[in-house]
Formats: sequence, structure tokens, C-alpha cells
Amino acid sequence: MSTDNSRLMREITKATCTVLREAELYLPADVKSRLNDAYEKESNPVARRELENILKNIAIAEEKKLPLCQDTGIIVIFLTIPPTIPYSNDLLLAVREGVRIATGTVPLRPNCVDPLTRHNSGDNTGPGIPPIHVEPGDTLSITVLPKGAGSENVSQIRMLNPSDLSNIDDVIIKAVLDAGARPCPPVILGIGIGGTFDGAAILAKKALLDPVDTMTPHEERLLERINSLGIGPMGLGGDTTALAVKIRTAGCHTASLSLAVNFQCWASRRATITIALKS
Repeated sequence: MSTDNSRLMREITKATCTVLREAELYLPADVKSRLNDAYEKESNPVARRELENILKNIAIAEEKKLPLCQDTGIIVIFLTIPPTIPYSNDLLLAVREGVRIATGTVPLRPNCVDPLTRHNSGDNTGPGIPPIHVEPGDTLSITVLPKGAGSENVSQIRMLNPSDLSNIDDVIIKAVLDAGARPCPPVILGIGIGGTFDGAAILAKKALLDPVDTMTPHEERLLERINSLGIGPMGLGGDTTALAVKIRTAGCHTASLSLAVNFQCWASRRATITIALKS
């Protein structure tokens, strides 16, 4: 490995640590704004107190520089790399090393275990963990999406028939009803429609990266239906079951209709860092 490449890999490791700390300690401004709006509009006294507790939790985490939630999640990574940076094993190892170091320095709860033996790696890395999704881009950037188990465990993927097109919204609503209080509502829903079985799931997860301060008419209609369910903050009833719905779509086989619903709890953590490249 050349000296320049070694330096870049160290920068990537350092940047991964930095962006993970930001994501775990500070909720994005658009998510905080949705929570504040929900608090102001909430008519249920119990739900209003729960939203107030959430907002206090966010303020304490910021003040004391501590993670927002004790479940710091499995770390999902999205990379963009420009044409000047080779897609290499060194690149992936540098990101992985950043996650390992961040586990001890942020700190992060070690959540990664072997699926069968349940042996804990102790540093949030392991075979296939962290999952790293790479796309070409104009810049070298690292986006992190911590996913806690409460919201991830109630996520669903369905392989519908094309004739079920008009039932997509009903399937999504049913998923929210099935989830109930388990994903720590108010939630943000990432919806993936189309693609393949695995592709729909990635679309849904990428949808959780999108800003929640604006929604399409379809997303707004879904949000209204979800909030009419009355599940409310922490499942205790109220006007606010979800903060936002975000949808991404992709082409699919003529005989297929993939639908993935990826839940994110109120602590919708995400952050991006861009690494300046020397010319």
C-alpha cells in the first residue's frame, strides 16, 4: 500500500468514528423538528408527556455527549466513492476499523453476535457486519444509519402479486398494526416498492436516509392513515404513531411486486461526512 493510500485509509477510519459519534449523540434537525411539531399538536395528555420525555432525552444526550439510546444499533454504512478512489478491500477494512474504534470511544454497545452461537464479537464487527453499501459519486462520503433491534425486528418484506397493486397501502398499515408499540413509536417508515426480494429491503433502508421535512402526497396520505390508528408514542395511545413516511421505488419483474417496510424508532439516527481529497 502506498503512503498516500495509507494516509487516505487512516482518514477514512477517523471519519467513520467521527460520523458515528455525531449520529449516535445528535438527532438530525429535521427529525427533531417533526418531534417538536408532534408535541405541539398532540391532544392526548399521556402521549404529550411521552413526547416531552423524548425531547428531554434528546437534550440530555446533547448536553452530556452521550448516545441518544442505550441500543446504539447495528451500524449500516453507505459509501459514495468518486472515480479517483479504487473500490478495494482496504477501503472496506478502513470503514470496519472505524466502527471497531468507535465502539470503544463513543461508546457503542457491542451488539454484533454470531446468528447461531450468539457469540458477541465485542466490537460491532463480524462476518458481513457492518453492512457496507457502495455507490459511485462525485465525492468520497460516509453515511451511517444505526438500526436498533426494536424497530428492525418488526420490519417486513412481502412478495405481492402485481394484481395487489391497489392493496399496497393496506399492507403497510397492517405492518404498523402488527408492530404496535415494539418499534418505540412515533416511528419513521422507510418503504421500498419494486426491485427484487433483497432490492426492496435496501430501497426501504435507503428511504430512511431521506429528509423528513417534506413528503409526497402519497406519503402524506399514508402518514394520516397511520396516525389515525391511535397507537401513539410508546404505544400508549395518541395522535402521533408516526412522524413520517418515506418511499423509494425501483423497476421490477413483470410478474413481481416486492414491498418492504423498514421501521425506524423516534431516534431516527443518521449522519454523513465528506472526506476532502487532495488534488
